[in-house]
Amino acid sequence: MTKLLCVLLVGLVLEAVGVVFISQGLHEIGEVKRISAPEIGRIIGRGISNRNILFGTLLMACFFGILLYLLSQKDVSLIWPLTSLGFVITALAARLVRHEEVSALRWTGVAIIVIGAGLVAWSEQQKNKSVPTPATVQSPTTTEK
Repeated sequence: MTKLLCVLLVGLVLEAVGVVFISQGLHEIGEVKRISAPEIGRIIGRGISNRNILFGTLLMACFFGILLYLLSQKDVSLIWPLTSLGFVITALAARLVRHEEVSALRWTGVAIIVIGAGLVAWSEQQKNKSVPTPATVQSPTTTEK
């Protein structure tokens, strides 16, 4: 479980930093003025040449690669809820990198998410403890006369 959590933590850091870079790039591009084909073309054109968006997308792709690995190793009912811990890292990254204000109410919500993820991880440990080990099958002994 320790290896799984370490790999997950690396993935979540990549995800959080990627989201922050994408957000920074989107702020550089500017807001969408109206929904129209030329405006969408403008946003896409600026987005594919913005280094923050490209770097953020690369980091997110790395996160998804790690997520694929984790999902191949453990139950989705364990891995997917644990990815919610990324909200903690993302809030920290937004605060430190983008200098966003994170209110006490948001931190409370993040704390509730952490508690929920902790319960999911704890349930996995309880599941592993309660699984009986297979009894060794003994072949019947034959008695010779």
